[in-house]
Amino acid sequence: MRSLPARLSAVAITAAALLSVAGPASAHGGEGTDGPAPGEHLTNAQRHAIVEATRQFKDLHAAEAAGYVPASECTELPGVGGMGVHYLNPAYASDAVVDPLKPEVLVYYPTKHGRLRLGAVEYFVADADQDLATDDDRPSLLGHEFNGPMPGHSADMPIHYDLHIWLYEKNPLGQLQPWNPDVSCAGS
Repeated sequence: MRSLPARLSAVAITAAALLSVAGPASAHGGEGTDGPAPGEHLTNAQRHAIVEATRQFKDLHAAEAAGYVPASECTELPGVGGMGVHYLNPAYASDAVVDPLKPEVLVYYPTKHGRLRLGAVEYFVADADQDLATDDDRPSLLGHEFNGPMPGHSADMPIHYDLHIWLYEKNPLGQLQPWNPDVSCAGS
């Protein structure tokens, strides 16, 4: 049996791979994944609590100081929209707890001026049985079902569920939809 530090290191490496993207077309929330309906959104109280917990991460340096690391290139699906650059917190990703106030991922999008701006938070959970045909372990957060199960976006990423919440950038498709047509990797 490996030591605890070795196991945590392996989990952190796997978690970092969770958001590496094989290509834009294979990115999060693809076809056939159930999840929040387009009109679903957080309550004002839920939104306020998450914004208060993540507001400091509007400053990318604060996110990095809190342990978030880049985990993907900018993610965009032509004709659908973009997400941006995913920053993963390996400690949150490896603790097997989904805490609405500690998102596993922060999603930044590029601006016209080349800066990264916080647009969304993301939560993810590995699929327990690693079977795309079953979803009896679909997680939910604050009453909203995650998208998935979906294949990993890279060879090292497990079948999983994820949930995006666009708190800092309006998403015309809905606050809980993964893709935002107003986000572009060329700069929004």
